[in-house]
Amino acid sequence: MRVGVLTGGGDCPGLNAALRAIVRAAAHAEPLEVIGFRDGWRGPLDGDTRPLGASDVLDVLDRGGTLLGSSRTNPISMDDGIDRVRSGLVAAGCDALIAIGGEDTLGVAHALAEAGVAVVGVPKTIDNDLSATDVTIGHDTAVAIATEAVDRVRTTAESHHRAIVVEVMGRHAGWIALRSGIAGGADAILIPEQPFDIEEVVARCARVTARGRAPIVVVAEGAVPQGGEEVLTRAGTDAFGHVQLGGVGDHVAAEIGRATGVSTRAVVLGHLQRGGTPTAYDRVLGTRFGLHAVDAVRDGAWGSMVALRGDEIVRAPLADGVGKLKTVPPEQYAEALALLD
Repeated sequence: MRVGVLTGGGDCPGLNAALRAIVRAAAHAEPLEVIGFRDGWRGPLDGDTRPLGASDVLDVLDRGGTLLGSSRTNPISMDDGIDRVRSGLVAAGCDALIAIGGEDTLGVAHALAEAGVAVVGVPKTIDNDLSATDVTIGHDTAVAIATEAVDRVRTTAESHHRAIVVEVMGRHAGWIALRSGIAGGADAILIPEQPFDIEEVVARCARVTARGRAPIVVVAEGAVPQGGEEVLTRAGTDAFGHVQLGGVGDHVAAEIGRATGVSTRAVVLGHLQRGGTPTAYDRVLGTRFGLHAVDAVRDGAWGSMVALRGDEIVRAPLADGVGKLKTVPPEQYAEALALLD
């Protein structure tokens, strides 16, 4: 049996750990041949493949990114995209496919499953917004990087008596902002789920400044002011219809500086959150997901995805993973607010 595998959407730390586990698990019991498709869904669309064997995954456990490459290619946006992907899998001799990705990639996988293709999903996204799993590959590393950034900007902010706004990723879900803000002791945490009152943010920063401290604000890129709209870096959308967010950090910093007179800077972490070495947690999670994805293939559990529930790896329908985004519940945001003054 030959199994194809691809990584789609934004890259993140832990993908190579999953690929390594898939290749190693496939070699056990009744061996499966693994073939990789390059650059997400572009691979099967264009017939761009590479073999994946033990020697290809020897030293990838601690490497960020993905050895297969990735892209935001969207077959669903093409008139014959699903058929072309199916044909690409057949041409490559694949009996099944493991698709590793977030909402968009697994959405395509779900469409393929609905069309009768033998596919299994593995959830990854630094935003942690897939509702079928407690945690996704890449999220822990992104939170660790954002937390370290908050720690670092605090020392320079204190030295120069400045306020600093740290903008992190999070289009519709504020998990990175929430967790890095709590871990870094931020003075304000702004997330997409809760429109923010800029006057309240300014007042909080003014109180921190009055105590002789330097205010730190963590804001998700998708956060919006009350009565306002998302801040975009440019017009247009990507292949999946998403606008390009970015700039809310600059907006918040400008308002704080104008209202308080305090020198204020914005720091946009951007792709730093996606890059570099994965944390131990993401290496273990990626490994466990990869192992269980191969088990799902052996069992013929098509149309399913592996997921973390508590400490257990389970299977869930792909439809459950992409049907509704997992956002920060009000009670968890309230916990963060309880720490502020």
